Amino acid sequence: MERYRHYTDTSRIILPLADVLLIFGAFRLAGFQQLGDWHFGGYYPFFYVIFALLWWILSGQFANIYRTDRLITYPEKLLYLIRTFVLHAGVVLLTILLLELYWPPARYLFAVYAFSVTAVVAGRFLMTFLYRTYHRHLARPHSRFVILGSGPSGQELYRFLESHDPIANQFMGFFTDTPHTLPAELRPLVRGRLAELKNYCLHEQVDEIYFAMPLDRRQLIEDLSRFADDHFLSFRIVPDFRGTVRKDVNVYFYDHLPILTIRHEPLGIRANLAVKRVFDIIFSLAVILLIFPVVLTVLAALIKLDSPGPVFFRQMRPGKRNQLFPCFKLRTMRINHGQNELQATKGDARITRVGQYLRKYNLDELPQFFNVLLGHMSVVGPRPNMISQLEEYSKHIRTYQMRHAVTPGITGYAQVNGFRGETREAGTMEKRVEYDLKYVENWSFGLDMKIIFLTVWNMVRGEKNAY
Repeated sequence: MERYRHYTDTSRIILPLADVLLIFGAFRLAGFQQLGDWHFGGYYPFFYVIFALLWWILSGQFANIYRTDRLITYPEKLLYLIRTFVLHAGVVLLTILLLELYWPPARYLFAVYAFSVTAVVAGRFLMTFLYRTYHRHLARPHSRFVILGSGPSGQELYRFLESHDPIANQFMGFFTDTPHTLPAELRPLVRGRLAELKNYCLHEQVDEIYFAMPLDRRQLIEDLSRFADDHFLSFRIVPDFRGTVRKDVNVYFYDHLPILTIRHEPLGIRANLAVKRVFDIIFSLAVILLIFPVVLTVLAALIKLDSPGPVFFRQMRPGKRNQLFPCFKLRTMRINHGQNELQATKGDARITRVGQYLRKYNLDELPQFFNVLLGHMSVVGPRPNMISQLEEYSKHIRTYQMRHAVTPGITGYAQVNGFRGETREAGTMEKRVEYDLKYVENWSFGLDMKIIFLTVWNMVRGEKNAY
């Protein structure tokens, strides 16, 4: 935005000059404290010139350092300054070591940085405070602006400009044909309908018009753009992608190129996938090495004593992108019933006595940690359904396939929210898919930890829907 760039260019001259003077004072103070003399001779002037010049160059790469407006908070400003000083110190020390230059006394060097950081931070905070006080109480508004549209984009823009007013801008009001879409606290700020905008701008000396409506209103955009040009107003567009495509839209940048995505996919980022995979390997190894030797031995003996047949049960399940994999479980049903693709129901005659308890406490899923180690599954993710369920529900639930965009899990967001077990009732599978997609779109490592904790808690108290 041109206005901010102009302001920043001015700051690039004034504020660095102030920094250089403050750093000079820090050098003199450090010399008096550490060397007992205000004298500034020898190699110290040369060191000061290099120090100050390097600060000017490095700080010039971070435009936020020069900002005194409300678009940047005091903690953010402190963070930028400290980060730049740390980089500065690293460059200075590395240069001294590589070029084998004369090493200033360590105490003196530490004092220089301590006084410089304190002086620059205090000076910058003081200038910011004075600047904001002037524009808040003495300066007239830099511009008066209105917002067209009452959707999420318009509301977000209003809240941002109100809380981060850069140069004492004055908000004049909303213009919308659908004021009911605004929260109750914002409706008094509506000044009229879209047709009343032009007259209002001319009578109230509005300087800027922010268009925060769907981009398919092309004729309206062209009309207001011409009106703004004819009356020397600034016409700015805040894209309402959500209103344009009628879906939530996420914007990320590839270098400086904005990319729009209809669906948020945190597990589409390689770094997130790497974190999740490393955790899966560590967690599954810990379970296999620490728990399996005792627990699986006991469970295997109980299964064999309860009914004839193998301890383990293997069934092909659709995984990520519908790729089939052998899903391992402890056997909980009698053999030779010939109904492996039939979902278990309450009071199912196929389930053994031991199997009832294994299912209730999720112990039949333990062998799936081998699937996790092999990469077929993750500790947390959408539960892998049977092939028959994939074929059936894909026909009736349009979003069903989307849950297969990520690796399936031993436990999932739907399961800890009570949607597990039989899916005969209308809407049950739809709710399960809904929670699975919430997980896919809102994944975080913290969410995985929460689901694991809730799963363990449910195992302790027993699952009422597990049969």
